[in-house]
Amino acid sequence: MNGNGKKKRIGVFVCHCGVNIAGVVDVERVAKALEGYSGVSFSTHYIYMCSEPGQNMILETIREEKLDSIIVAACSPTLHEKTFQSVIELAGLNPYQVEIANIREQDSWVHSDKEKATLKAIKIVKSMVEKVLQNESLEPIRVGVTRRALVIGAGISGIQSALDIADHGYEVLLVEKNPSIGGHMIQLSETFPTLDCSQCIMTPKMVEASRHPNIRILTYHEVESISGYVGNFKVKIRKKPRFVDPDKCTMCADCEDVCPQIVSDEFNMGLSFRKAIYLPFPQAVPGTYTLDIENCLGLLPIRCGKCKEVCEPDAINYDDQETVFEEEVGAVVVSTGYDLYDLNHLGEFGGEKYEDVINGLEFERILSASGPTGGEVRRPSDGKVPKNVVFIQCCGSRDPENHNPYCSKICCMYTSKHAMLYKHHVPDGNATVFYIDVRTGGKNFEEFYQRTIDEDQVLYVRGKVSKVYKEGDKIIVWGVDTLTGRKIEMEADLVVLAMSMVQTDGVNELLKKLRISSDANGWLSEAHPKLRPVESLNAGFYLAGCAHGPKDIPETVSQASAAVAKVGDLFAQEQLLHEPTVVPVDEDLCSGCGICVTICPYSARELDKEKGVVKVNEVLCEGCGACAAACPSGAAQQRNQTDDQIFSMVRAILRG
Repeated sequence: MNGNGKKKRIGVFVCHCGVNIAGVVDVERVAKALEGYSGVSFSTHYIYMCSEPGQNMILETIREEKLDSIIVAACSPTLHEKTFQSVIELAGLNPYQVEIANIREQDSWVHSDKEKATLKAIKIVKSMVEKVLQNESLEPIRVGVTRRALVIGAGISGIQSALDIADHGYEVLLVEKNPSIGGHMIQLSETFPTLDCSQCIMTPKMVEASRHPNIRILTYHEVESISGYVGNFKVKIRKKPRFVDPDKCTMCADCEDVCPQIVSDEFNMGLSFRKAIYLPFPQAVPGTYTLDIENCLGLLPIRCGKCKEVCEPDAINYDDQETVFEEEVGAVVVSTGYDLYDLNHLGEFGGEKYEDVINGLEFERILSASGPTGGEVRRPSDGKVPKNVVFIQCCGSRDPENHNPYCSKICCMYTSKHAMLYKHHVPDGNATVFYIDVRTGGKNFEEFYQRTIDEDQVLYVRGKVSKVYKEGDKIIVWGVDTLTGRKIEMEADLVVLAMSMVQTDGVNELLKKLRISSDANGWLSEAHPKLRPVESLNAGFYLAGCAHGPKDIPETVSQASAAVAKVGDLFAQEQLLHEPTVVPVDEDLCSGCGICVTICPYSARELDKEKGVVKVNEVLCEGCGACAAACPSGAAQQRNQTDDQIFSMVRAILRG
């Protein structure tokens, strides 16, 4: 029945989807079978319903046949439901009077028997007729929007995101857990394929972000929790004590000079040392010293105090405390970056046993002019110039049996860059690369790789390394040349492993706080790989850079700007529209048991203790239906997905 109590006039439109559906399903027979079915006033088929002619046909048919509901038998509703909702809105109908009968993913793509697939398609469409007969006309839920963004992670993707949002005129909170922004890119020596100095690219970006009036940089901060909904989030942020006031610190280095505690320098990947009070790196933003409480000789009680004694600006405050504060934002960009796979997992390659077996980031610091050796290629063990360097690709990548199944995407190119730069620094040295196959998927990448071979005379060996071990002061590399079938035993002064990229340490805890999902390998999951590649399924959260998966710098920057475009779309709206297909509560049936409250993954439900019933924040509800399935009294019924509708659909399928 429609809203006036009259019988609904339903139109059925069956799509061929080229041969995606029609190759397995007899679409003409499906359309014919629905003619005269209870509630159906019109039934037809067309080769591409989502095309402009297909949409125009639906529009004209609604007007001519005076339809008030339609069913499109086609592909997944996630793909084109919005498309057909827009069509019937043009015809003056409520968008929630359209249903998609999925006869592609649920039928033609999983069957080969045409007769059985056709019969199944007829049942699927009939079940959707029963559903739409009971559909209500719904209106979207309208809410305001806070035009302020949170960016989590301040590597190149986070900085680019923050700058783009700020340039649109919106405020940005840029949160970084480390003492300085910059991420891994600031650690690189040069970048492929142009061999630009990474510091020359990153430093101006970092300074621009620090000086932008719309950007508030929160280094040494972490997101503690987040609540609310798209357009209206409340974020609790934890500020870690730095023990140095950035506004007073002049970076004179007097405190560093007198500090007696020396520890490994993480910025230089442990290849050099720093003091317990330190500047992360020369171009750090903010430009201030930080007291490393984990390695300081002690504050409670104060057992040293030398740094404070020599600090003329009185910037050091031993009483600095951790604080938590709350901010309101409308959108969140997650750009938490990546880490490298732990060398300890690769015992066959020497793991952490041998000083002269290092990963790619360690070699970047060796190559860097600001690195531990001033840009000279030296062995970590004895400082000698290595004359034979072996580069091993796919270390921990593309190895589903033992390590990570995926390709880390950037390793082929950065290994090529490493080999080229090594030859520039040590022209009489020998560089050998062991590879499975070389992947150069980017602009000018193939030319860069060929230049490494032709001009720099780097030897590429197609084969896998089985073992790396030490013999005297040499590293022995055992492998197989899979082109010739010969075993290879090679001496090396230095071995550089192209380690697999993995999700940043601790990001899983953050994802639980944000309530966004990751895939089987730990990378953030997008709403749709083709149509919504920078959006999370949790509305208001956007993905940027290597948090989403392995990427090179150009792709990372591109995705950051794409995420910002979505944030801009969000902030450009006067009001946000939330799907009304939520799960309200029938207070007459609700017993106040609270089962639905505990099971709701979006914290959209709470128990009203005075009334003894559950209240629903409909803006938070995503209509997942978990509460409806768990409710023992039937008080939780999802709009346009009620128990009565589901039972009617089941009966239609059983009748055939």
